[in-house]
Amino acid sequence: MARRFRNEIVQKVDGKGRVSIPAPFRRVLEEGDPDWTEGLRPELVLVYGTSAQNFIEGYTVTAMDAIEDEIDEMPFGDDRDDMELNYSSKSMQMNIDDTGRIILSPMLVEKLGLDGEAVFVGIGKTFRIWHPNEYAAYVAAREAGIAARGDGNDLRRKLNKPSEG
Repeated sequence: MARRFRNEIVQKVDGKGRVSIPAPFRRVLEEGDPDWTEGLRPELVLVYGTSAQNFIEGYTVTAMDAIEDEIDEMPFGDDRDDMELNYSSKSMQMNIDDTGRIILSPMLVEKLGLDGEAVFVGIGKTFRIWHPNEYAAYVAAREAGIAARGDGNDLRRKLNKPSEG
């Protein structure tokens, strides 16, 4: 089974938009880059999406290829156009530099309103980059929703095959 992105990690963003990809995330990106070998810099894809998306989503090359293959199978029309806009037009492929960093363009820094820090959030097959305040608000809203459901907050109940451990 492939490695997954996990954890919430706050990283410094310098004035030029340089930010370190968390080391555990780099291992997942290396594994998900079919052209990567020891000594090379892994590639990744950042999807910044439409103006309604208040985070940037990071994908391995392999994961993005799978999404684009699915889009290619869609019939022509509005849904396919929307998916192509979000995942092809509003994305960028880049390499991680020798020090483990990427450079967020001024457009991406402005989109998120980054001012010195960003939160990298692993969500399994992808990761998201958030402004710390936006992420805190998102988490608070999700946690309030979980509490309001009143199901004992045991989220394993939502799984097809809940684990006991």
